[in-house]
Amino acid sequence: MREFNYSKIRDQKWDSDILGYIAAIYKEAGKQEQYLKQRPEALGKLVEIAKVQSTEASNAIEGIVTTNTRIKQLVEEKTTPRNRDEQEIAGYRDVLNVIHESFDAIPISRNYILQLHKIMYSHMNNPIAGQTKIVQNYISAAYPDGHTEILFTPLAPFETPEALDRICEEYNRVIGNMEAEPLIAIPVFIHDFLCIHPFNDGNGRMSRLLTTLLLYRNGFYVGKYISLEAKIAQTKDLYYDALSRSQDGWHKGCEDTIPFIKYLLGVILAAYKDFEDRFSIVETKLPAIDMVRKATQNKIGRFSKQDIRELCPSLSISSIEGSLRKLVKSGELAREGTGKSTCYLRLK
Repeated sequence: MREFNYSKIRDQKWDSDILGYIAAIYKEAGKQEQYLKQRPEALGKLVEIAKVQSTEASNAIEGIVTTNTRIKQLVEEKTTPRNRDEQEIAGYRDVLNVIHESFDAIPISRNYILQLHKIMYSHMNNPIAGQTKIVQNYISAAYPDGHTEILFTPLAPFETPEALDRICEEYNRVIGNMEAEPLIAIPVFIHDFLCIHPFNDGNGRMSRLLTTLLLYRNGFYVGKYISLEAKIAQTKDLYYDALSRSQDGWHKGCEDTIPFIKYLLGVILAAYKDFEDRFSIVETKLPAIDMVRKATQNKIGRFSKQDIRELCPSLSISSIEGSLRKLVKSGELAREGTGKSTCYLRLK
């Protein structure tokens, strides 16, 4: 089995892009802290929206879906799962809630990772829930002509428990001793987790939950208000490309993690920028139409009523719909389509 030594993070020379991302994220995190002190009551709706988006997006990446209405009802615990997909969605919601409420009491260890995996499958009868893989798994790609290609072979099942222990120990050591920058140690840990691929099912979703957990434990709370999973889903091709490029040579310990580190830092920074945009709209008490107008000015190209709702969480749907109608009537917006396919364009 390959060795893990996170002290290399401290010794490596990082390029200006990575250092720039880190500086920008710390700056945005500081600004967010000030925003939270100013208007904590205005941000409750952002938390609700982010939970729904995170649960929906992380599962959708894996092909696990249900309707928008059902997702919202499941996340708000107003209904029970009807099928396997909804059971998996409810499990993801449960783990996300545990992380939101108790992140500071969840140590980074194999045992706790297995417990979170077990919770994720708690709504279904899955005999391998909370256990590392029992058969070899592969990371593969399916092509339109029907054939599949193995892109990467993770560690063998017998090597997996020890490898999970080792990456947890290494991460805890360098973070506890302040040997490594957390914003580099986190992507390195998540990359190793994905290369180990410790479970026969749920590795991608667990990696995204662990990303949120590690960020929270290091004081980066943006995922509470802006869905990191939705950001990853929107750039899924870039995510898989960065992961693939960083996996080359992993078994021999000579991989280049820079593509994956840059990708994940870019996602985190984009989420912080979104938070700033949304806070700028909710921080001042404006009439509904002015709030919606301000939100539309942040949009380029076509956007939906849901896009505006995310930026104006304090407004009801009826207030948003009424404001959009007025902006269309005044010639500030154009409306296209009908029903669920309705979208808007800014004209002024």
